[in-house]
Amino acid sequence: MSNNISHSGVVESVEDGCVHVRIVQTSACSACKVAGYCNASESKEKLVDVYTADTQRYSVGQSVTVMASRQVAAHALLLGFGLPFLVLVGVLVVVLQMTGNELWAALAGLLSLAPYYLLLYFFRNRLRDKLSFWIE
Repeated sequence: MSNNISHSGVVESVEDGCVHVRIVQTSACSACKVAGYCNASESKEKLVDVYTADTQRYSVGQSVTVMASRQVAAHALLLGFGLPFLVLVGVLVVVLQMTGNELWAALAGLLSLAPYYLLLYFFRNRLRDKLSFWIE
């Protein structure tokens, strides 16, 4: 089993230090013979930013393969979904125990996510270095 996740894509644009690649993300069942008749199969186009110093190698319209390690993907999922879920549930339980009011607990839980995502936003450049894609 490969330690990397790969997607084929097309270079959309090239900027100084960044290559924007358009990939088509498909569901697991999109390769099925009856996928056109089934509502479960879907595909989405996504734009991936690949930060690299060697942008001269790439041109608009070029076919490339974008790679990321499974460890990077797991870290991104943890930061994007796992930790916010724990923050939400933790604040919900604490406020519910302190006040006994479900409405206040739910509001506090939801509002607790704003500082978390704001913190992620402020550290986005540092996270970009750790959670990066590369072109093979």
